Amino acid sequence: MMLRLRNPGGRVPAQLFIALDDLSNRLGDGTLRTTTRQAFQMHGIPKANLKEVIGTIVRNLGSTLAACGDINRNVMAPPAPFEKGGYPAARQLADDIADLLSPEAAEGSYLDMWVDGDLSYRFKPSRAVRQARQRQSQGGVFSGSTDEPLYGDTYLPRKFKVAVTVPGDNSVDLLTQDIGLVAFTDPSGTLRGCNVYVGGGMGRTHNKEETFARTADPLGYVKAADILDVVQAILALQRDHGDREVRKHSRMKYLLHDRGIQWFRDILRKDYFHGELKGLRNEPKPKLLDYLGWHRQKAGLWFVGLPLMCGRLEGDLKKGLRHLVETYQLEIRLTANQDLLLCNIGSAQRATIREALAGLGFDVAVEPSPLARHAIACPALPTCGLAITESERILPDVIDRLDAQLRRLEIEKSLLVRMTGCPNGCARPYMAELGLVGNGLNQYQLWLGGTPNLQRLARPYLEKLPLADLEKRLEPLLISWKSAGGRRSFGDHIEKLGDQAVNDLLSASA
Repeated sequence: MMLRLRNPGGRVPAQLFIALDDLSNRLGDGTLRTTTRQAFQMHGIPKANLKEVIGTIVRNLGSTLAACGDINRNVMAPPAPFEKGGYPAARQLADDIADLLSPEAAEGSYLDMWVDGDLSYRFKPSRAVRQARQRQSQGGVFSGSTDEPLYGDTYLPRKFKVAVTVPGDNSVDLLTQDIGLVAFTDPSGTLRGCNVYVGGGMGRTHNKEETFARTADPLGYVKAADILDVVQAILALQRDHGDREVRKHSRMKYLLHDRGIQWFRDILRKDYFHGELKGLRNEPKPKLLDYLGWHRQKAGLWFVGLPLMCGRLEGDLKKGLRHLVETYQLEIRLTANQDLLLCNIGSAQRATIREALAGLGFDVAVEPSPLARHAIACPALPTCGLAITESERILPDVIDRLDAQLRRLEIEKSLLVRMTGCPNGCARPYMAELGLVGNGLNQYQLWLGGTPNLQRLARPYLEKLPLADLEKRLEPLLISWKSAGGRRSFGDHIEKLGDQAVNDLLSASA
C-alpha cells in the first residue's frame, strides 16, 4: 500500500520524522518521499500492517486523515519558518483551514479504527475554528447531515485543494488550487484579510478534450474575520453544484469553466456566504521561492534548505538526516518543490550541522544547477498504478541531458522543467516552461510556454515525443531563444513566437 500523511504547510516535528523513519525501514520499502503537496508518502506497506503504521503515526503527532479521498487534501503554505512579516499568519491559517475542513470522523471512527478509540491524541482546533465549525450546521453551508454537517453523507464530488501564501511568494503554486489565499497582515503580523482565487486544477485525461488543466480565477478580497466562513462556503458550493454524474468532470475547475466566475460569485453571495467580498488588493509580482541554503529563522535560530531531486529519501542520506533530527531535535518542513528544510538550528549548532551535511553530500555553499533546482517529477513507475511511463527514476538523466545541451549551445539562462508519468498532473507539469507528460512507453506529450513564476498555463505541442528525440526536437527552439537575446524567459519566448512558429521550429528537426 501507499500511505500519505497530512502535514499542513509541510511541518513534520522531530518525533514524527523519527517514527516515520522507523516505520519505513521496518514495514515499508525503506524510503520516504516528499510530495508536491508538502507531505510525506510511504511506499510498500503490507496491508496487514496498516493499523500499526497509522496508529504509530497518530501517536507521534501525525495524521493520515483526509490525505486522500473526495475531501479537502493537505493544506499548503510557505514552508519557511520565518517569524516575520505574514509568514506566521499564513502558517496558522493553513493549520486552521486543515482543522476547519476535517470531517467529523476526526473525532470518531478515524481514531477508533487505528488506535482502538484512544482519544489521548485529538485534533485541537483554535477557538476561531471551533466557532466556524459550529456554523457548518447553519444556512446554505449545512449539508443536511448531522453526521457530516459540512461534507454530507456522500462527501464531495471529487478531491479539493487549498493553499495559503503571502504576497509575492508563489512557493505553493497558488493558481493550481481549488482555493488559493494570499494573506495580508499589518506591520505587527496580524492577519487583515486575504485575496481569494478559485477554480484551479491540473488533472486531465489523454484524448479527452473535455478534461483540461486550468488556472484559478480571482474571486475577491475578504477580511480576516470572514476567511474561514468563505472557505467553507466555497467548499459547500462545490459540494452542491459540482458534477456528481461524470467523475472526470467533477472538479471545481469545471464548474467555474462551465458557469463562469460571475455566476460563482453571485451564487456564493446569495446562498452560502453573507460577508463582504471586495475587489482584489494589489499584490507584488509573485516569485517561485525555494528557500534552499541557510536562512535566519529569527534571532538565534536558523534553517537550511536541502535540495532533494524528485523528493526521494533513502539510504545513507535518510540515515544521516535521521541522526541530525534526533540529535538536535530539529523540525522538518517539506516544500512544494519536493525539497526539505531543517529548522530550529541554534547558532552554536550551525558549524557542526554544516559539516555533517557536507558529509552527506550537501555542499550548501554550492547551489544546485538552475535546471535541477526547480525541476520536479511524480513517482510514476514502478510505484504508481496510474503511471504510463517513467518520471521520477529518469528525471535526473533528463536534466543532465538538457543541461549539457544548454552548455553546448552556450545558453546561460535556464528554464522550469516538470515531468509526469501520466496526464493526472501530480507534478503540475502544465505550469512549466517545458513539461513532459507520459503518453506511452518512453514517449511524452511536450508542453511549452509556462512561466518561471507559475502564472500561465503551458500548451501541448507534440503528442508523442520519444524521449530519445528530446534534444533534437528542442534544438531549433533553443537556438531561436538564444538568438532573441534579452532577458525574456523561455516560456515568454514561446508565447511571443506563437503556435505556428513554435510548430514550424519543432517540425524542422523531425
